[in-house]
Amino acid sequence: MGIVSEMRDYWADNKIIDNNKNKSPSFVIASPAEDQRILEARRCTQEGVKAGAKAAAVTAVVSAVPTLAAVRMIPWAKANLNYTAQALIISSASIAAYFITADKTILECARRNADYHRRT
Repeated sequence: MGIVSEMRDYWADNKIIDNNKNKSPSFVIASPAEDQRILEARRCTQEGVKAGAKAAAVTAVVSAVPTLAAVRMIPWAKANLNYTAQALIISSASIAAYFITADKTILECARRNADYHRRT
């Protein structure tokens, strides 16, 4: 036990007490428009994941071919790029492609939804 554990216990006990005191029943009902926006946001996220996965797969192949070819043919690469370096080159390109593509897709879908809701 020490000061740290005593403070942790004190804050935990007070947090439980405060949460029980301040609890009020919540009767929030989402509107149909809000439900529709939530569904559209989930759809946009799924579109982004699918597009990112496709881009990552393509980028993995596109970056793996020259990396592996360079390691076999170029003396400097053969001497300096071990298996870990090769994997890092390929995976970093794939990861970057995934996040960039997913981000662009999600933002484009969100803009499209925002324009649609502004018009209606």
